[in-house]
Amino acid sequence: MALPESGPRHDLPAPSADGVRPPKTGELVARRLRRMIVDGSLTDGDHLPHEASLMEHFGVSRPTLREAFRVLESEGLIELRRGSRTGARVRIPGPEAVARPAGLLLQLGKATLDDVYAARSAIEPPAARLLALSTDEERYAALEGELEAARARLGDAERFAAGSARFHLRLVELSGNRTLALMAGMVHEIILRQTQASVRAVEAKGTPGDYARALRSYEKLVELVRSGDGDAAERFWQQHLRVADELVLAGREATQIIDILD
Repeated sequence: MALPESGPRHDLPAPSADGVRPPKTGELVARRLRRMIVDGSLTDGDHLPHEASLMEHFGVSRPTLREAFRVLESEGLIELRRGSRTGARVRIPGPEAVARPAGLLLQLGKATLDDVYAARSAIEPPAARLLALSTDEERYAALEGELEAARARLGDAERFAAGSARFHLRLVELSGNRTLALMAGMVHEIILRQTQASVRAVEAKGTPGDYARALRSYEKLVELVRSGDGDAAERFWQQHLRVADELVLAGREATQIIDILD
């Protein structure tokens, strides 16, 4: 990693007149390194320079630099290999970095399955519309790939449940809207676990679920998306979710998230 030619030297921040605590020097260094990760100057897997180089570049002490490292490590942006000569390495977090704390907040807030599925119904239909309007052949092909993966699992209920949850997630990811994708990723684990629990409950009754029906809905959605009819894709997927959610929840609407994630 190459540092910019002239880095800022951070003096200790002066107290604020309005009583608001100014950022610590370590936080300022972390902010600069974070910006370099976000703008691509530092990429996934890059090793940061040795501590001595960074201390000289930023004009800070070793404790201050390590404080900056701790901030970035807590954000999941770097990993520290203590006792190793390689030091700190950049690690770009995936959606799971948000999903874990989001799941905890939902548990603390006593969120129910009905909350989560209502949120999904607000996220996925607009995503279907965006994907249809994208006219992006690669995205269409990727969604078809998820359809084929789900079809290949049709004979195995639990594997089909996982493939189904994956299809829903990829639909949003392929829409091109990063915010919707992040929101979908936050509830994906909950949706996956509840779908699998629903499948197990149905199988235990000895009455196999109508998974072929779900697959036909996926096929219809892919067809509408490929046609470029965003409005039709959105309406169809809203209707599909309304019916599917009734079947999957079936009396468990008030179940709290903590009972699903434990």
